[in-house]
Amino acid sequence: MKVQSSKFKAQSKSSNVSRPTSHDYLTIALPKGRVMKQALKIFSKIGVEPPDAIEESRKLIFDDKENGLRFLVVKPTDVPTYVEYGAADIGVAGKDVLMDQERDVYEPLDLKIGRCRMIVAEPSALSAKDDPSQWTSIRIATKYPNITERYFASKGIQVELIKLYGSIELAPLIGLSERIVDLVETGETLRQNGLVEVDEIMKITSRLIVNRASLKIKFGNILFLWEPLAQLVEHLTFNQVVLGSIPGRLTIYF
Repeated sequence: MKVQSSKFKAQSKSSNVSRPTSHDYLTIALPKGRVMKQALKIFSKIGVEPPDAIEESRKLIFDDKENGLRFLVVKPTDVPTYVEYGAADIGVAGKDVLMDQERDVYEPLDLKIGRCRMIVAEPSALSAKDDPSQWTSIRIATKYPNITERYFASKGIQVELIKLYGSIELAPLIGLSERIVDLVETGETLRQNGLVEVDEIMKITSRLIVNRASLKIKFGNILFLWEPLAQLVEHLTFNQVVLGSIPGRLTIYF
């Protein structure tokens, strides 16, 4: 993993931005899966070149001693925990996870990746005769109990929550719950399982998050990555990130 020295040609005029050193690792927590692939594309465009094996290897820690960078590959739901407790200085986490866990971290940048929506869905047969405006008490299966509870409480609807960790679409099909709250990209999984969307709770993207103590102790190193990331994502569209058509390496002079 190499930070291209030609990429960063000068220090920031507005702050003392120094290169990370091997004596002061900057630890970055990345979520396994599709969001990590998108995040690595963005990092590569600011000069942080990921190792070829990071997506396929069973290793969980990747060190770049020359540039003082350490990458942790963890479950998406664990990224905020690693960052909050200081095991990682910064991380990439979905807004869904951040809002449901309410971890004590800084959230300085929307990376515009991992885009999806959090929705309420129910079987199509139920939807044909259902009127969401008349809901007073419902049963919901979801990975996101806190967001779900807050959302329906704001509408004055009492909700019985069933916490699941996967295959959420199965719950209403076997009578475990009437409805679900889950994330969708295209809605194809819903359609294949006979479910239809009846409400949208929120739109989701992945964010850069920072440990509060690290921001003070390693401010220069964090700013060294944050500034070019912020300038890059400001000019990116979602399709450029997902479809791999990100423009060539930007030349950013601080």
